[in-house]
Amino acid sequence: MSKPAAPLKGRAARLARLMPSTGPSTAARTPFVLLVVLLLGGGLITLLLLNSALNEGSFRLSELKRDTTELTDEQQALQRDVDSRSQPDALERRARELGMVPGGSPAFLNPDGTVRGNPTEATAPPPSPSPTPSPRASAGTAPDPDATATGASGSASPSGSVPGAEPDSATAPAAESTPPPTSPGR
Repeated sequence: MSKPAAPLKGRAARLARLMPSTGPSTAARTPFVLLVVLLLGGGLITLLLLNSALNEGSFRLSELKRDTTELTDEQQALQRDVDSRSQPDALERRARELGMVPGGSPAFLNPDGTVRGNPTEATAPPPSPSPTPSPRASAGTAPDPDATATGASGSASPSGSVPGAEPDSATAPAAESTPPPTSPGR
């Protein structure tokens, strides 16, 4: 059906004799195809790894930005708290709660040792009466630690109680163990 190939003449015949043709060679193409497939696969895997590393870095960056925002908000809240407590009226109120009183007139020492100014002692203002009496003061049983108990003749009894009165065993140890009240400014 098809014609056989015509015999080669001249120069083509000589070249054909030098390089005999045994048919299409697939053995020479196989390493090249494998090399191309490996290069493409390696490139795709490298791109996949690079993309996932960039995404991981992006997630870490957004998490750090969120943490930074939260910490900045907390720092600003703390700074507002410090500013509110540093105001003069807040400082004065806190100092009074701690029992501090305003200072008197200051005096200054000159380099030659002389005193300039007239120093005065800071004194606490008299305590304001509380609107409701405390339960200890209203009971009238709290002993005054500065006063000594005196009998009818004006002498102090050795036990510190009124003569002729039997000490109650339930209240005697409690009275000895309670410390005397102190004012916060002294």
